[in-house]
Amino acid sequence: MTSRAKPAICLMLGWVALLWLLEGVDVVTGGSLDTFGIQPREPAELLDVVPAAFLHFGFGHLVANTLPLLLLGFVAALRSGVQRLLAVVLLIILTSGLGVWFTAAPDSNTAGASGVVFGLFGYLLVRGFIERKLLDIGIGLVVGVLYGSILWGALPTDSGISWQGHLFGLTGGVLAAFAFRERPRGALTGAGVGPLT
Repeated sequence: MTSRAKPAICLMLGWVALLWLLEGVDVVTGGSLDTFGIQPREPAELLDVVPAAFLHFGFGHLVANTLPLLLLGFVAALRSGVQRLLAVVLLIILTSGLGVWFTAAPDSNTAGASGVVFGLFGYLLVRGFIERKLLDIGIGLVVGVLYGSILWGALPTDSGISWQGHLFGLTGGVLAAFAFRERPRGALTGAGVGPLT
């Protein structure tokens, strides 16, 4: 696991730096990148499903996503490895973005990394139970305690927030935990090292 720490740190710092760079460009150019948000049920907007996950509507929006993305992404990369995490994130982005495209309110424009944040939350929450690893079950429980309150964001309680992106991101994370699981070998295991007795 320690061999995964440096790549995990580099990936997440680079990812967040890219988000801040893009938002800086967006601000300097008067919001020119906002057009890459997802506008629902427009066929051409399907091309924006992936880019929308890297864009934000102002630095306040980005600040709200930065720390949870860094922490959850780092833990997921540390436990799963960078390659597996990238596959997980791609599935989350597609599930969240397509969910927004199909279900968001007419004339809305949705962008931001919060769908990925909700997806990583869901992924870490259930991964240990699916793979039957005690350490990852413990990580999931800690993540649930620390970030469980974000689940309110997956409910239609605020018209100014894309609860659809959150809900489908969460769904994508749970799907990814199943789709990219390591096959358990027999009994419940610790950190992936042999059966527990």
